[in-house]
Amino acid sequence: MRKHSNADGPHEIHIPTGDGHVLKGHWWRHAESTDRTMDVPVVVINPATSVAARYYYRFAAYLQHHGMDVLTYDYRGIGLSRPEELRGFEAGWLIWGERDFEAVLQWLSANRPGRSVDVVAHSVGGFVTGLAASAHRVRRVCMVAAQLGYWRDFHPAHRTRMWWKWQFVMPLLATLLGYFPGQRLGWLEDTPKGVVCDWTQKMRRLEDAWGCSGPERLLAERKQLVERCANMRAPILSIGIEDDAFGTRSALERLLGYFPFTERVHVRVAPESVGASRIGHFAFFHDRFEHSLWPLALGWLQSGELTAAMQQAAPHHVVPALRCPSLEAY
Repeated sequence: MRKHSNADGPHEIHIPTGDGHVLKGHWWRHAESTDRTMDVPVVVINPATSVAARYYYRFAAYLQHHGMDVLTYDYRGIGLSRPEELRGFEAGWLIWGERDFEAVLQWLSANRPGRSVDVVAHSVGGFVTGLAASAHRVRRVCMVAAQLGYWRDFHPAHRTRMWWKWQFVMPLLATLLGYFPGQRLGWLEDTPKGVVCDWTQKMRRLEDAWGCSGPERLLAERKQLVERCANMRAPILSIGIEDDAFGTRSALERLLGYFPFTERVHVRVAPESVGASRIGHFAFFHDRFEHSLWPLALGWLQSGELTAAMQQAAPHHVVPALRCPSLEAY
């Protein structure tokens, strides 16, 4: 891990959840920060599905070096928060948001009261961010490749292969084994069955129903999710990567539709614009992009606005917040 001169830590922390679990994470304290410091913001990193928090450590150290305290953690069932036995272990996207991210916000409220809280959310971490009851406390959000994994949004050139891998093989193995053996296959972390069900079944049913004005029950359930996410009013920067077969333009716009009451800025980055042959769904957080991509996120977290350099770097458009508190469109 790359070290910075003003790095302190990271220090391991344990975060209790309201339903009796304990999440394990790390606290990255900036050198000028203390437990009573009020003007140093806290950044929480919400990981992608089945990606351990350690994947984001270099990025966390970067934010720490630039004046922020950072909290990294693993959702229940993943990484340091994994139980000894995954078969039968209860976990899912909704649980990660409603219970785990909520527990993180409650921990910060108790241990770092009065501090501004920002979020960097990767992939499904963007959805997870809006599900917590205390999401209204979040000041700013930077989403990277954030989407719902809905198969119709996969890049057309890769859709068949991706559907077979993520929508057929993964749920089949999870059903047969009681969990998804991702580490053994080299496909991310081992993953609880409930997470796989949310990814490959629940959200697919909800989005398919919405797309065809489907069963009233499913539409009502989807509306409830939008209503929950609508509690978050923090401005969102959504960074999409042009060669990301998951994070297509339509995929990111679909997720942004769950946050109707906040200003949403959608930025598209082409690999060649930063001198790379490819970036894909995961490589944004590789430290080779410390001087090209990471400043996009840093600038937003520092100001909540697109800087001139950011506007020149990538095509973007602003999705305004709704003017009236109505969810009839959903």
